[in-house]
Amino acid sequence: MSENYQLKLDKEIESLHGERPELLLHSCCGPCSSYVLEYLTQYYKVTLLWYNPNIWPPEENDKRLYYQRKIIDALGLKDEVSIVIPKYDHERYRQAVSGLETEPEGGLRCTECFRLRLHEAAGAAKKLGIGLYCTTLTVSPHKNAEKINTLGEEIGREYGVRFLPSDFKKRNGYKRSIELSREYDLYRQDYCGCEFAWRGENGDGACPV
Repeated sequence: MSENYQLKLDKEIESLHGERPELLLHSCCGPCSSYVLEYLTQYYKVTLLWYNPNIWPPEENDKRLYYQRKIIDALGLKDEVSIVIPKYDHERYRQAVSGLETEPEGGLRCTECFRLRLHEAAGAAKKLGIGLYCTTLTVSPHKNAEKINTLGEEIGREYGVRFLPSDFKKRNGYKRSIELSREYDLYRQDYCGCEFAWRGENGDGACPV
């Protein structure tokens, strides 16, 4: 029987008793972060990490980052949520998934992509002195919450920070992210980010330039 990560998060929040601890939140994109930010900023002081070297081409990364900033502003969180933006390094992603280029979506290539971004998030949390970290990745119905939580917990232990359990798609979280995206006219990308996931307008595997 799989874990109920939303229930685990409920218990975490109940244990706060009104306190608002610091949390480093890795965000994969503006639309996915919309609901997660709306939800978590009620209970935590959030620092957002924008680290997605899987995104290709660089112009696509810039576009998604623009809409990430837009939703933070639109939710009235500009003065509350700071953004940490490491250098964009697509080559690091390419090295991490070397040999897995032909894997299907949701396969081993995606697992290594999650691992790369969670390592960066845990490392950033430790560097900033934030003892808790999390990711927006579980809001997507296309992402395996159990895999992401398991990786997050393991990697957190390596860095001495704790991973906040989540399955943000629960309780209509994904639906709410769509509503917020429409309300604030956010760009909702039609591929996860990397060139291996992009299939072109005609499904021919060509990449955007």
